[in-house]
Amino acid sequence: MAIVVYHNPECGTSRNVVDTIRASGVEPIIIEYLKTGWTRPQLLGLFAAAGITPRGALRTNKSPAEELGLTNPKVDDESLLDAMVANPILVNRPIVCSPRGVRLCRPSETVMDILEPLGN
Repeated sequence: MAIVVYHNPECGTSRNVVDTIRASGVEPIIIEYLKTGWTRPQLLGLFAAAGITPRGALRTNKSPAEELGLTNPKVDDESLLDAMVANPILVNRPIVCSPRGVRLCRPSETVMDILEPLGN
C-alpha cells in the first residue's frame, strides 16, 4: 500500500501524521512541498480528490495569506491557486494520499480514516 504525504517537517501536525502512518506499518512517500513546490494541475487534483476547495486548503496561520489579501472572501479560486503555486506555504498540510482516499489531515487523527487497518 503506497501512501504519499505532502509534508512540512517544521509542522507538528504533519510530523504526527507521518508518525501515525509509520505506526500503522507503512513507510510513507514523503514530499516536502515547500522544496518541490506545486503545480496548478496537482493542486486541482488533490483538492478534488479530498473534496475541498482552494479556500478550504488555504493556510492562513503563519503564512502570508492575509498580507497578500487572500483572506478576503471576494478572492476567487483561480487567484488562490495562482498564489499557492507562487507561494507553496499557502497550502495547508499535511495532505495525505492513500488507496482509501485523499485528505487534508487537520487534525492529525483524520489520517486514520484513510489508513488500512493493521493486518490488511
